[in-house]
Amino acid sequence: MAFTIALAGKGGVGKTTVAGLIVKYLEKTGKTPILAVDADSNANFNEVLGLKIEDTLGKAREDMKKGAVPDGMTKDVFMSMRMEEAVAEAESYDLIVMGQPEGSGCYCAANTLLTGFLEKLTGNYNYVIVDNEAGMEHISRLTTSNVDVLLVVSDTSRRSLQAAVRIKELAENLHIGVGRSALIINKSKQEPSETVMDIINKAGLELAGTIPEDDSIYEYDLNGRPTIELPDDTEVVKAAFGIFDRVIG
Repeated sequence: MAFTIALAGKGGVGKTTVAGLIVKYLEKTGKTPILAVDADSNANFNEVLGLKIEDTLGKAREDMKKGAVPDGMTKDVFMSMRMEEAVAEAESYDLIVMGQPEGSGCYCAANTLLTGFLEKLTGNYNYVIVDNEAGMEHISRLTTSNVDVLLVVSDTSRRSLQAAVRIKELAENLHIGVGRSALIINKSKQEPSETVMDIINKAGLELAGTIPEDDSIYEYDLNGRPTIELPDDTEVVKAAFGIFDRVIG
């Protein structure tokens, strides 16, 4: 069974960048093959990884609901074919994008098929990295795999930390079998203050570590360069790898 790492956090805290750094870490340490899953409706995991997306699972589900299954083809064969087409491949990792949330109407049949195919797909990988929205419903609805590690990403703002606390509580209330939850403070300019640590400790959050603010991430993003290509000797990569050594091993 694949080791599953899910990420969540308030918008703008850099969780997709952290997800990309996890893929970089796993690749560097030989923990492959890896499946990256973009479960954020604002999908941009592919930009961090430098992969081109041709299709999404959401679009396949929508097409099936609209009756796009060719004559003579069963729905399960159609979904299987579209799922294979939606996988973007790199040398040691693949990416699949969930896509936009569904529209009105019942998606029960499509979701059931999609769940089954996702289970089969994740079985082909040693590690699965899920870049998720602030809510955990995407994971709960579309996969039945347990989450070995939930990494909640925050910056040092009170609103971001409060969102991290809510995400932890939500994850505990959903049936996704979280093995371990940990907080990563991203874009940090200094060590967490006493106020920040008080919020973390009162919520019972485990602080996995901090990742410093780094202008190189902004520059890579501005110039359309995948942040997974950041040099290993940059402070942000060294800090992230140190965290992953402790949390992922």
